[in-house]
Amino acid sequence: MPRFSIIVPAHRIQAQLPACLASVRSQDFGDFELIAVDDASPDACGEIIAEAAADDPRVAGLRMERAVGPGPARNAALDRARGDYVLFLDGDDTLAPGALAAVAERLTATGTPDLLLFDHVRIAWHGASAPGTRPGLLTQRAPGAFTLAERPTLLRLPPVAWGAAYRRDLVEGLDLRFPSGHYQDLPFVYAALAAAASIAVLDRVCVEHRGRRSGGRTRTAGRGHFDVLTQYERVFARLAALPGGDRWRPAVHRRMVDHLTAVYHAKDRLPAGDRAEFFRRAAALCRRRRAASGATAIGGRGRQGSRALLMRLGARRAFQLVGACQRLARRLRARARGRLRAWLLRAHYLVQRRLPVNHRLAVFTSVGGRTGHPAAIEAKLREMAPGIRTAWVTPPAGNASPGGNASPDENAPPGDRLAPGTAPYLAAMARARYLISDNGFPDALRPRAGQLRLQTHHGTPLTHTGLDAAPRDLPRLLRQIDSWDYCLSASRHATLATEGAYPADYLTLEFGSPRADLFHTATGDDVRRVRADLGVPDGVLAILYAPARRGYDRGRPPRLDPRWLARALGPGFLLLVRAPGVATGAGVLDVSAHPRVEELCLAADALVTDYAPVLFDYANLDRPIVLHADDWDAYRAVHGAYLDLPAAAPGPVTRTPAELAAALSGAALWTGREGAERRAAFRRRFCPHDDGYAAERVVRQVFFGGRGIPPTVPEAERRPAPAAVAPRPRLSLAPGGGLRRRVG
Repeated sequence: MPRFSIIVPAHRIQAQLPACLASVRSQDFGDFELIAVDDASPDACGEIIAEAAADDPRVAGLRMERAVGPGPARNAALDRARGDYVLFLDGDDTLAPGALAAVAERLTATGTPDLLLFDHVRIAWHGASAPGTRPGLLTQRAPGAFTLAERPTLLRLPPVAWGAAYRRDLVEGLDLRFPSGHYQDLPFVYAALAAAASIAVLDRVCVEHRGRRSGGRTRTAGRGHFDVLTQYERVFARLAALPGGDRWRPAVHRRMVDHLTAVYHAKDRLPAGDRAEFFRRAAALCRRRRAASGATAIGGRGRQGSRALLMRLGARRAFQLVGACQRLARRLRARARGRLRAWLLRAHYLVQRRLPVNHRLAVFTSVGGRTGHPAAIEAKLREMAPGIRTAWVTPPAGNASPGGNASPDENAPPGDRLAPGTAPYLAAMARARYLISDNGFPDALRPRAGQLRLQTHHGTPLTHTGLDAAPRDLPRLLRQIDSWDYCLSASRHATLATEGAYPADYLTLEFGSPRADLFHTATGDDVRRVRADLGVPDGVLAILYAPARRGYDRGRPPRLDPRWLARALGPGFLLLVRAPGVATGAGVLDVSAHPRVEELCLAADALVTDYAPVLFDYANLDRPIVLHADDWDAYRAVHGAYLDLPAAAPGPVTRTPAELAAALSGAALWTGREGAERRAAFRRRFCPHDDGYAAERVVRQVFFGGRGIPPTVPEAERRPAPAAVAPRPRLSLAPGGGLRRRVG
């Protein structure tokens, strides 16, 4: 019997489901069963579940005959669950690394309670994150378990099924099941809380709950939101059936009033024509289910009490008026506080600008976090000049990056983080001697005498940029350009394109690509370590698929299906896909959230891309590259181009999935002389200075005044990191008959 049964319903979430399942399967605590339910999903959810079940005996798949919703789908899994405890995940959520081990340890430490409540983080579709619970609610106050009567404030927790581990004996003893419809968690969660004889808490984020931009049940307008009324009726009926359950009616009533008010006020839930009916029915429910004493029992006066009273009385117009007045008051207070704060920060910045420049401070910023050229330069600066303090402009600590992974900036010491718009940030921007960015700094923070600004850009320019890209705000772009002292370039091609697109009086540093230094300093052990961290099996050819983003393709199906390509290549290959939203499966590993593309390049034995900048860096490794340019003419027409990439490609150019599969499985790609010559020609043109010393050259120029800049190492003397797998050609049956040489 496993320790945990983890239940995941899935319906129309093929892009998110692989990450959900992988987050469970990759847990370092392995005593679990994962029951994934295909709720008659019209997309590939069923196939993804079947592939996971075939690959992992701990995974079991169920399929509903028709779409029944997450509640009944969970019930189907509960009927076959065997674990001591049951946990729930939505199909687009993920289990935080180490969560199961932490839950198991806490259960043991607290004597196997009926219920273990843990924390979660909410991640919006655009990547912004927010805490799931109020601070302090899950704080451990005693070593063992307790009852709800000892900590009634736990009723303030969000009533979500995926916020707890439920002892299966409790679930079966109460015959707890989820109703159909929206808000199906309410009766299940409140009944479990009220009936649990022992409860424990774990103040740790165990679930990363991801909101959808569209398609989520509670975020889609419709009469389905009336279900919240029915679900609360079920909640109170459950409480009445439990011994001593009525004692929780006042607290639950208060939570219900808050919840119904939130549903009513939300702009994206109730259709305009149904709002009056919803309010009338909500008011009737509040009156019918108020505390036995007749009091509203929501604990407190003022705004909350007045809103509850007005809802109970059914005074909709007065309720709306009070709400509008409260919102107006909040906006006015926030505006006043914001203006005062802005004035104080501006004064602080002006004072800091009058203080001397700090020659021992360098500020870095990068669009991708602590990555790219700025990160490589900072690492080299720390090595060569430890007396210079480095600081990074980052989002506030705790904000997760898209995909739900920790930002790479979280590896920085807290004192080295600068949150935009704060006093420390403004002080650093006003006084730092060195400012390094691959994007830019706000216009309001104009450069001062004694400061040096280095613009690193993001890599070798392929598509039009700067003035060539017809910027919407030309004056702002010109102000940015005029603030640069140095501009980094990897090659003559990059220099000519950049100086034409960004005309100003700066000094171009044609020193190479700092982020590509890793490819010349890493060893075979480093390559094996990265592959092991990613989960790439030994002896498997890893293919990194990293396509460029296309504004004109937004919302359309992916141009290439990695699952088809994996099946076409067969065993012995693993696709590392760096393309968010692409469905994965057997032979496909989603690495879109990995913070460092350089490490993905080290792990990959070959690269498949179209027009992504990683192409120019990966060429340093002298490993096979396939350019899959099926829409080059359209891409060039939309974005412009500084070169005819297919004509200058460092490897085969394909335009159909079949051509791509043939190129990857053919021996010529891996061992052919022509391919090696094309890669060498590509490096001579676009990577002439990439020798492992680019970051050092930048540091010596910018920070040491140009002293001791190392010369470029001749290409014949460079030793890039070796690939992990040396493919051997073998014969295989070609499509349509006949034999061809194939890699294996």
